[in-house]
Amino acid sequence: MARILVAEDDRDIRELVKFTLELLSDHTVIEAVDGEEAITAATTQMPDLILLDLRMPKLGGLEACRRLKANREVADIPVVILSARGLDDEVQAGLDAGATAYLIKPLDTAQLVADVDHFLARA
Repeated sequence: MARILVAEDDRDIRELVKFTLELLSDHTVIEAVDGEEAITAATTQMPDLILLDLRMPKLGGLEACRRLKANREVADIPVVILSARGLDDEVQAGLDAGATAYLIKPLDTAQLVADVDHFLARA
């Protein structure tokens, strides 16, 4: 069982991801509603994987990813960017910020579980 930080400002999406990962994979989900909360949660709770929404209030996913990767305490935690848009320049920006991968919403629950398990195995 892994600890996964889900930073997503849309409550419905956040709850769907949490429900999916806890029920189908028996993972523990830590929730954050913006990039600032994500950084705080990552540094205090040390998750095994971070799922970051691209567009969030206060601090977006790209900047949160950059700050996480610049912090030696959490830099090795894989970060996956979530976005409703899969434009090539946004995907590249996510990878350039240090993300391990970029997943497009809406998320297929079975695929989400498979992707999360894959990222955890690579960590």
